Amino acid sequence: MPFTDAFEAMIRREGGYVNHTVPGDAGGQTYAGIARNRNPQWPGWAALDAGQIPATKLVREFYKANYWDKVRGDDLPDVIASSVFDFAVNAGVVVATKLAQLVAGATPDGALGDKTVAALGKMDPEFFKLSYALAKIKRYAEICNRDPAQAKFLRGWINRTLEQL
Repeated sequence: MPFTDAFEAMIRREGGYVNHTVPGDAGGQTYAGIARNRNPQWPGWAALDAGQIPATKLVREFYKANYWDKVRGDDLPDVIASSVFDFAVNAGVVVATKLAQLVAGATPDGALGDKTVAALGKMDPEFFKLSYALAKIKRYAEICNRDPAQAKFLRGWINRTLEQL
C-alpha cells in the first residue's frame, strides 16, 4: 500500500478540526489529527488562524515526513506499513515501532532499522495485522489500568484498532 492509500485510510479516522476540552486529553486543538500543542510550527495553523482551511498538501506532507518516512513505510509490506503508520499517528513513532518489533520478535528499541524491516518482511501480513491489533489493545488496557481517567478513551482506541481488521 503506497503512502497515498495508507494516508487516505488514516485521515478518515483523524477527522477535521477539533478543539478538545475533554479533561485528561492531551491533544487539545487539532486539525486532521495534527495537535497544535505538539506541532506549533506546522504551516497549516496560519491558514486556520486566518479562517481558511489548510491545503491538503500541507497535511499530506506533514504525515509523510513525520510518520510514514519514520516508520519506513516504503520498505515494508503494504498491510504492515499501513498498520504501523496508523498506530504511529495514534501513539507516536517510537511506541508503534517498539510494538511492531515485539510482534516480529525483534529487539524493541524503537528504531526501525534494517533488522526490523527484514523481520517484518518475513512475516505473514495478515498474521502481523491481527497480532499487532491484539498488542495495541493490550497496550490501551495497560494505559487505562495505570490511569483510570484514560478509560473514557478506551472504546475509541479499540474501535480504531478494529476498523483496520
